Parts: sequence; structure tokens; C-alpha cells
Amino acid sequence: MNGCKQMKRTLALGLVAVFFVLGRSQDLGAGLQQPQQSPQVTATSPELQRRDQTVTNDDLRILLKAEELLRDESVWNRKDDRQCEDDEASGKRSLFCALQKACIDVLGAYDHRRVALQEVRFAVEDATRGQDFEHRLRDFNNLPSTRLADIKRVLRLATDRVKSRLKNK
Repeated sequence: MNGCKQMKRTLALGLVAVFFVLGRSQDLGAGLQQPQQSPQVTATSPELQRRDQTVTNDDLRILLKAEELLRDESVWNRKDDRQCEDDEASGKRSLFCALQKACIDVLGAYDHRRVALQEVRFAVEDATRGQDFEHRLRDFNNLPSTRLADIKRVLRLATDRVKSRLKNK
């Protein structure tokens, strides 16, 4: 019985120590600039491919921010590699990287399968009549025939769809 009490006490002290260390490391790192990690890209599923997913005001804000980020030719990167650090450094973003940046600005984190981004993917499918792409956002951005006006058109279509669904909520 005494051994059991000793084990519980040791375990409790160990947990307290872990929480203390974790808390201190966050305090110490608070003033330091953390290296930016590449946002997590997630796989899709049949559920995420539905075109009637519930939208939020954040989805609308993401789309409007992405459109703002791609305001003119001088800030559009037409050679997307889905690595956005270089886009951020140059100030020239592809469609994918503008959506990623907008998502981070609005939500504080990147959500690869967010409804706003899915709506842009659907708009790309519609604009290209279901052309098969490995990565819809990157490959549409990089098509030799794609112009910034086409990018803005799919963003506008996605925005209109989100606005319409928000209105009907």
C-alpha cells in the first residue's frame, strides 16, 4: 500500500515538473521569433468535396483578403511551386500562396481544406470544365493560358458563392 502511495506521489510530482518546464519554455520563447513552419497540407475526402458545406464569415474574409493580395500583375507569381516562403519574401504570390496568406491572416493558421479554399478549387474546376490537375490551385495558376483576370474571376465566383450561402443561412 505504501509503495502505491509513493508511486502516485512521484507521478504527480513528475506531471507538475513537466507542466512547469513547458510553461517556462513558452515564457522564454515568447520574445524570440519562432521559425515559420510550412503549413500542413491535408488530403481531401468525399465529404470535403461537397459543394454545399457550411460557410462562415471567416470564409468570406479569406476570399476578400486573397483578392486584395492579388490586386495587380506586379504582385502575382504565375509560377507556383506551392512553397510560399519565397512568395512572401518577394511580395509576389501565386493563387495558392495568396489563399494561404489570407487564411493565416484571418484565422491565425492555415487550413488547407477550409471551405473558402475548396470553393476556389470548385471555381477552378468549373472554369476549366473539369480539367484534371494534380493540384488545382497551383496548376490553374501555372497554365500558360491563365491570366490574372482568370485568377480574379475564380476568386470572385468563389466569393459570390460564399456570400450567397451566408445570405441563406
